[in-house]
Amino acid sequence: MALDLHRYRGILAIPAFRLFWSSFTLSALGDSVTRFALTWYVWETTHSAQALGLLAFLYTAPVLAGGLIAGWLLAKSVRFVMIRGLKAVNFNVLADRAGIDNFLKQGGIKSDTVGILGVLAYWFVILATLMVTFNGLGLAYVTELVGQVLLFIPKVIVAVLILAFGAYFARFVSTTLTTYLRNVGIEDATMLGRITFYAIMVFVVLIALDQVSIGGDIIRLSFLILLSGAVLAAALAFGIGGQKSAAELLEKWRPRKTGGKGRG
Repeated sequence: MALDLHRYRGILAIPAFRLFWSSFTLSALGDSVTRFALTWYVWETTHSAQALGLLAFLYTAPVLAGGLIAGWLLAKSVRFVMIRGLKAVNFNVLADRAGIDNFLKQGGIKSDTVGILGVLAYWFVILATLMVTFNGLGLAYVTELVGQVLLFIPKVIVAVLILAFGAYFARFVSTTLTTYLRNVGIEDATMLGRITFYAIMVFVVLIALDQVSIGGDIIRLSFLILLSGAVLAAALAFGIGGQKSAAELLEKWRPRKTGGKGRG
């Protein structure tokens, strides 16, 4: 298939682009000629494969070291900005009220949710720097591996955000429902509120796991099977063996009037 140059005429007609392209081409050509000349000189002088290996290391080491140092400084800056930004919008307060920070402390993790997001952003920049550096060195296979890990980090960040906002929403709905049920005189309001909280959290966790591509259809189908089995078991228990208990439970959950009409 021949290369169609007609579509590139508009770009090539720009003088600034022609100057940039020409300079970049001459720079790449000069770099290739310099590398070839150094390799030929070392081989003609030493006739040693070890010397050629040392030359390759000395030629690429400054690029690798410079890229790593620049990436490290940029990663620290991104982590600092992200943590300050999340705290500025009170995301740490939301995560604390959602119970995620307390859950992390119980699991032995010293960092909070904001700190974890900052670490994820830090490693995202580090891996992006490694990918660019390895690509510049011509290490295509290593670049592909780093790129796969790099694409996974944003999914983890989104999953953490889903868990934080989902847990906060679940706790808000649970608290609101519990307060309402208590005000209308329904017993076991706390238990119903907890059931609502855990039901919402199950869906939130499933969405977060789907975001990071863990489990997929297996987890969703397993959850649907367990949910269907629990609903069927509860229906059979109430409909066959516990009609009286079911009637008493529904009567207990029925809202009660707080006052009545006086007699004349």
